[in-house]
Amino acid sequence: MSALTPDIRAKLENVSTATLTTLLFKRGFRNLFIHGVKAITPKAKRLIGLAYTLRHIPAREDIDTPEVFRDPEHPQRKAVETMPQDHVLVMDCRQDVLAASAGGILVTRLMRRGVAGLVSDGGIRDSGDIGAMAFPVFCATPSAPANIIRHRTIDAGLPISCGGVPVYPGDLLVGDDDGVVVVPAHLIAEIAKEACEMEIFERFVMERVQAGDSIVGLYPPTHLETFEHFRVWRAENGV
Repeated sequence: MSALTPDIRAKLENVSTATLTTLLFKRGFRNLFIHGVKAITPKAKRLIGLAYTLRHIPAREDIDTPEVFRDPEHPQRKAVETMPQDHVLVMDCRQDVLAASAGGILVTRLMRRGVAGLVSDGGIRDSGDIGAMAFPVFCATPSAPANIIRHRTIDAGLPISCGGVPVYPGDLLVGDDDGVVVVPAHLIAEIAKEACEMEIFERFVMERVQAGDSIVGLYPPTHLETFEHFRVWRAENGV
């Protein structure tokens, strides 16, 4: 059974990566935000999906030629055609941006198959066309050269590094305007529930700050009256 149930997904729809990184930090996790990648598809919904991993090593000229793509078992091509629909294709490109890790045709195929999104710590080609899609894509930078100039896709479905962050198959990825955070698989349900509650409280805090209240005793809530005011606000707003 997928760890990303409809109920958990619904909880995550309005949860920011800032909230998730804070909750992970409270549990001792300091290195689960993928630095160096950004969204290139402004029309897309937020990224929410489980990790389907793809690993690259440096290309070698005598092996990595255009003919490799004729093989239907090529790990990149096979991943595009077989990965589960509720997953995010996460690519370890060693943070090498001198070539693309995917382009418009492969991204379109992923979108048509119902895949949840794509994250790469390398480059993406056809970025203008991809940028117009309603499909979440995060990458380090646009980059036109073909992937086999720099990358050999070596395997799928194993632990990888993406942007210096360890990503295990089945981990949760959430992406927004700030970037992408990785939530370990065993914490998904727990973090989603707590994050939803944290977002509600921060809505209350923002309203009070916009009304002119001091953050002292409010954020963090160290005054007893803060909890009572929050209880009343929550009842009035039905949340």
